[in-house]
Amino acid sequence: MAEAALPARLPRLGAATWIVALAVFLAFAVLGAAAFPWAFEMPRAWHVPFAAWFGGFVKWLLNDASFGLFTFAGLTRFIAAALELPYRIVLGILSTGWPAAGLPPLPWFGVIGLAGVLGHRAGGWPLAALVAACLGFIALFGFWDSAMLTLASIVIAVPIGIAGGLALGLLAHRVPWFARAIAPVLDLMQTIPVFAYLVPILILFGFGPVAAIVATLTYAMPPMVRVTMLALARVPAEIVDLGRMVGCSRRQMTWRVMVPAARDALMVGANQVIMLSLNMVIIASMIGAGGLGFDVLSALRRLDFGAGLEAGFSIVALAIALDRLGQGLARLRSAPPTGGSWAARHPHLLAGLAVVLLSGAAALAWPGARAFPEAWQLSTGDFWSRVMREINVTYFDTLEAIKTTLLVNVMIPVKRFLLGLPWLGVAALLAFAGWRLRGAGLAALAGGLTVLIALTGLWEQAMTTVYLCGFAVAFAMLIGLPIGILAAERDWLWSGVRAVIDTLQTLPSFVYLMPAVMLFRVGDFTAMLAVIAFAVVPAIRYTVLGLRGVDPRIVEAGRAMGCTRRQILWRIRFRLAMPEIMLGLNQTIMFALSMLVITALVGTRDLGQEVYIALTKADAGRGLVAGLNVAFIAIIADRLIQAGAARMRARLGLEGAASGPAA
Repeated sequence: MAEAALPARLPRLGAATWIVALAVFLAFAVLGAAAFPWAFEMPRAWHVPFAAWFGGFVKWLLNDASFGLFTFAGLTRFIAAALELPYRIVLGILSTGWPAAGLPPLPWFGVIGLAGVLGHRAGGWPLAALVAACLGFIALFGFWDSAMLTLASIVIAVPIGIAGGLALGLLAHRVPWFARAIAPVLDLMQTIPVFAYLVPILILFGFGPVAAIVATLTYAMPPMVRVTMLALARVPAEIVDLGRMVGCSRRQMTWRVMVPAARDALMVGANQVIMLSLNMVIIASMIGAGGLGFDVLSALRRLDFGAGLEAGFSIVALAIALDRLGQGLARLRSAPPTGGSWAARHPHLLAGLAVVLLSGAAALAWPGARAFPEAWQLSTGDFWSRVMREINVTYFDTLEAIKTTLLVNVMIPVKRFLLGLPWLGVAALLAFAGWRLRGAGLAALAGGLTVLIALTGLWEQAMTTVYLCGFAVAFAMLIGLPIGILAAERDWLWSGVRAVIDTLQTLPSFVYLMPAVMLFRVGDFTAMLAVIAFAVVPAIRYTVLGLRGVDPRIVEAGRAMGCTRRQILWRIRFRLAMPEIMLGLNQTIMFALSMLVITALVGTRDLGQEVYIALTKADAGRGLVAGLNVAFIAIIADRLIQAGAARMRARLGLEGAASGPAA
């Protein structure tokens, strides 16, 4: 059976064993404090000074590290200069122009026209109209200048991220030991909060758009590496064999056989680079990038919900335009143009040149045409701000009662319970869970990372993070599961829900903080609400994916046996979809942890607050240690849930039961 595909000697799951383990753990948590006080609060003498080590290492890199002919500081200056030159060129085209030469930037209608031509090339008139409408929305609401600053950074970061991720993925595909070495690095890059590595980036690259581009690349490149490795590994063997049979060299095999065969999957990775780069615009604005992210951040500081919402939707519009363009270009199957004149063979190139020349000439002749007219601009910011104030005034007592009830009766008692748990007992329990799910390797990973968290001296902050994340994930799943179940059975509902969650996933995370703060002030409850709004998307998406992915033949067999609609849902479809739902739980946890660092701005006292304090004090060591602790929590949750999903798939006899933890 499928169980045989699991690792040898893996212990069978049993409810009684779990109950005994939990009983022993709780007994130790209640009775062991007097006998083993060191197991509850690690003595300071045991703390390892990781923060000082990391901070000293960063200073050594900046001041003393050298590699023969050049120093590390010289290398960072070279990278900064190499990035700044193309950035200044693109920024000049889109935003600033070249005043010394008397050349203006491309005017707003020129950029929209050029994007429309590219959209027509990628997907015909519907895509051209959509892209033009998205950019027109940005201009209409007065965010054109900010959007062009953001777009300039994206235009530089995305190609480098795609090319770098493709190169590393190819190397990992060819060299097995490199693939094994890079896997934990990619795990850390995707789970360490962005704030944690902003400090060393600032120290090494300075304050400004170049540092923002470096931070964006660090955040956005790992998915491209993973997708490249996965896509190349899944190229059908017959295609590879055919390439060998026709005598392809190693380079030809890579670029003429495998990469074209994996093109669709690689474009998914490219799309992820675009989306993640746009998710970075607010954080990048904190280190000198400016643009739409700075507009959202300024609105948050003023608690101007309307202005922040409009700036957030401008980011959504830009994301939609870039996403649809990327998908359209990925579907193109270009063929060498043949026959006719040059203009007939290259109509889109000719149209693009005409748009650039005509709009540029218009901007030179009439300076007033360069900017979108203020008289044409709209704003709904005051309306949304008034709506938020009206809700606050009208329902203040009700909202305050809900907040107080949940805090006093549920959240605070759970928080106190978690803070009172022994670090040694938690490490042992997680190690036991890892052993039961996948064996000694996962047990050592889960238990070892838990002990490392305690050794950093941030156990209390880590438990506060677990408490906030746990509540947010629980509520997100309670909201997401019913919506996903309803949407999976109704195509019309899924179309609407998908549009909403796509928008929620694209909105900057800071936008979620503003209404929560305006309605509930700062604190744990406010942070939890913002995290729920951000993390509910994967709970819905994976539930729909799992339920819709159930084999229709199994459902038909259930109907033939006389099962009711409810029985088919709960006893067949929901059970078979449980592995995907567990992966949705996994992604919900990842989203919640990434958002918790942002909620440090509203007064939480968790690891996110440690990261934020380190950023304000430019303390690289402190920020990296707190960020690594967040990553450790994420990795423990990821590996345990992935192992549980694999066991569940094995029990159900589904394909891929024996696969290891997903990246």
